[in-house]
Amino acid sequence: GVRDVMFLYEENRCSMTYMYEYPEYLKIKLPKKTARRYPAYELYLYGEGNYAEENKNLLLTGIPVLFLPGNAGSYKQVRSLGSVALRKAEDVDFKYHFNFFSVNFNEELVALYGGSLQQQTKFVHECIKVILKLYKDREFAPSSVAIVGHSMGGLVARALLTLKNFKPELINLLITQATPHVAPVMPLDRYLTDFYAAVNNHWILKAQDLRNLTTLSVAGGFRDYQVRSGLAFLPRLSQHDSALSVVSSAVPRAWASTDHLSIVWCKELILATIRAFFDLIDENTRQITEDPKKRMSVLNHHFVRHPAKMFEENPEAFTDLTGSFMWITVKGSKWTYSVYNDSDGKYFVFPLASHRKSYSHVYCENSMLDTSSWIYGCMNTNSSMCLEAADLSWRAELLPTTKVVMLKLLDYPSLSHIVIQVPPAVGNKYTLGCEFFKEDSRAVQLPVTRIFSFGLSSSKILLNSTGLLYNVQLQHFNQIYQAFKIYIDSRCQSLKERKPSVYRLHIPWSYEDSITVAKVPSLAEISAKLHIAQHHSDSRLPELNIYSSPDCQYEVILKTSLLQVLGQIVRFHAGAFPVYIVSNILLTYGGQLSRLRSTGQCSDFSLELVRTAKPYKVEPLISIVVFLQGFNWFREIWESLSLPEVDAAVLSSQDAWFPLVSLILFLFGTGIAYWTGVFFSTSLRLFSSLWLTLIRPTELQKDKLITPRRLCGMISLALVSWTTCGAFAVLIIYLQYLFKVLRGHSRETSQNSSPHTVKAQSSVDSIPEVTQSPSNSKTLAEAVNSLKMHITILNLFTWIVLLNLPSLIYWLKNLRYSVRLDPDPCRSTAIILVCILEILMNSSTAEVKSSKLSKIAAKVPLPLSVAMLAFGRMHLYRVPHFVTFSLLLHVLCCFV
Repeated sequence: GVRDVMFLYEENRCSMTYMYEYPEYLKIKLPKKTARRYPAYELYLYGEGNYAEENKNLLLTGIPVLFLPGNAGSYKQVRSLGSVALRKAEDVDFKYHFNFFSVNFNEELVALYGGSLQQQTKFVHECIKVILKLYKDREFAPSSVAIVGHSMGGLVARALLTLKNFKPELINLLITQATPHVAPVMPLDRYLTDFYAAVNNHWILKAQDLRNLTTLSVAGGFRDYQVRSGLAFLPRLSQHDSALSVVSSAVPRAWASTDHLSIVWCKELILATIRAFFDLIDENTRQITEDPKKRMSVLNHHFVRHPAKMFEENPEAFTDLTGSFMWITVKGSKWTYSVYNDSDGKYFVFPLASHRKSYSHVYCENSMLDTSSWIYGCMNTNSSMCLEAADLSWRAELLPTTKVVMLKLLDYPSLSHIVIQVPPAVGNKYTLGCEFFKEDSRAVQLPVTRIFSFGLSSSKILLNSTGLLYNVQLQHFNQIYQAFKIYIDSRCQSLKERKPSVYRLHIPWSYEDSITVAKVPSLAEISAKLHIAQHHSDSRLPELNIYSSPDCQYEVILKTSLLQVLGQIVRFHAGAFPVYIVSNILLTYGGQLSRLRSTGQCSDFSLELVRTAKPYKVEPLISIVVFLQGFNWFREIWESLSLPEVDAAVLSSQDAWFPLVSLILFLFGTGIAYWTGVFFSTSLRLFSSLWLTLIRPTELQKDKLITPRRLCGMISLALVSWTTCGAFAVLIIYLQYLFKVLRGHSRETSQNSSPHTVKAQSSVDSIPEVTQSPSNSKTLAEAVNSLKMHITILNLFTWIVLLNLPSLIYWLKNLRYSVRLDPDPCRSTAIILVCILEILMNSSTAEVKSSKLSKIAAKVPLPLSVAMLAFGRMHLYRVPHFVTFSLLLHVLCCFV
């Protein structure tokens, strides 16, 4: 599954954007108060060559666009947008042009540490005010700024509207690129989840206030394994006409999936974005239009359905068909025509009266991919010619190798003829085709195979193509955990050259189509999987549209792909892996305590993991709670106890969950926990051997739990946690614990080898054999037991350090601006952990065995593991709390 997500995606079909002049980033001077409050952040203006020189005095006359980078993103990522926009402005002789600004967020890890998101949002607000001041007293001065946000930058842009003093009219257009709008990818701290909740709740509750803001979210598709596309779809609002979410594989003229970084430089997407920007300009104000309907029309034109025509706000309803063209009447239901070096223009006329009774639809295609009109409808005329006709080219749709239009005849009762225009073509070669058909004759249903067929069975259908289009409806394909391989084998009777076939997987409930172009004849392979599950109220079926070649046979074979099913599970639930791994280790820790209490011996980590970490101990209880939450009485009791909602229930409501997912994830967590345990033990053994060669170990002796020196160290680390960064204090105590365990392991190794050394020496000198006293043997056994327990605790603690690592990295990057991390997500937890581990590293299993609390300490890890899986999947920051509570009981066992 991991391999499928990380490596088995489609090839990169994006072209790189290039600059023709050296890029320059002009730093904008900020007000002193703003610069002092946000010392790590900066604002830049992008420029190239002469354009950059002209803008150094900041006498700007263009349209302002602000780029916001994402997690660890650079302000220089604006260059692709800025450079392409500059080339486009040169094409129109700078009648209109854009000024691209970019914010430097110091490449902060805001996807993993949410403490700075509010600060970034407030800084962007100040930047918008500074940008608009630059245009003050200019002719056609803007009153708003368009924003392009990559990754978390898009979320920061949406968060602007949650600020109390922010005026919504300051933004009229927001385009986000691969932004996780729904939820954080890795919810590692409470500030991150709270920020998401505040933004999404505001956008849902205040939807009326957002009606003048047009939002476009572009997701990267399956190549983007960092942010899955389902997270990039904007939450459903009551104002459906103001927001649009698309996957890059469905964007016309791009039709390519992008990874998380290439989405900012993918030439095809950048061109679509810049074309949309220029079409959004109001000629009167020379700024982006204030009309929300026009903005949505432009975005739909460039990002959803492109009719292969230049955008027009109000296209003329009727067109004069003039010119000395030949009029040719076509009476048949099928027609194809090849054009090559035709010097005379032609109009092909299709009378509809003879076809209305027999057929329901007409389909036409044209392989000439220019932007001129080519198909018209004549109104109620009995003549074979019509001088005025309705332009039906706006109903067309652009595909990679052709433009197509399909009309339902009942929707056009006033049309008497359809006219296809073929202009004179010198040096051009292209084909046209039209056919009339009944909808039922071209729609074929294909039931998908079950998930448990494991690809052993298949669904097949054979299409003897006599037409130009077939729609294969995929029945029962509506869940995110379904994944299929579709093979299309095209065979033709003659070997003549044919146009390539286009296969489109169309998902009707979201804009996530994917398109494949294949030669004919050939065997094409298509991956069929979803970014978003079908809503319960939606009954539409996904379709495989086959734009076929006539007189060819198409065999469609569909099989379940187990590899891609596992890939979907990893794609949707990889963020929960740490929870399942720590849960397994915690169960093992509880098993070791139980074994120590019952037998007096602590079992090895790997053996205890195999014996104790069983999914039936934790999963049934969570499933029962999720089931009971479907009843109102249980939900009321649950809410009265102020318990948070079970994460599995939330995922089920989002159609991102099914019963076997948790079992698969638990087993995956068991495997990772096992092999990390083996790796940890092996590494420890190697380093202790190295330690023995360098330093002679001291005798095994019982350490006191608390000494004045250790108490001072504990207080010092607590102060470090309080005054600097909690994660830093956690890392220090972790390294100290690791050093202590390493030293203990080397002592134990030395003591184990010493009897053999003594025995060998005595045989040489003929001295009676020296044997270990029972007290030494008992001390050694106790040391071995303690070492096994310390290794498990260290295993648990390693994951706590990893989960707190982002805040540590953030603190280190910003150390020159502030010594104290504020807010700190793990400050209080760190202080408690410092105290616990300072005591535990000097403890032994003897205190635990004789403790009155040992029974409770051994039983508690199981309910904590259940609670961790119930409440930690979507809230990873809760994991250290469960581990800390369990270790706290262990500390109490050392005293009671």
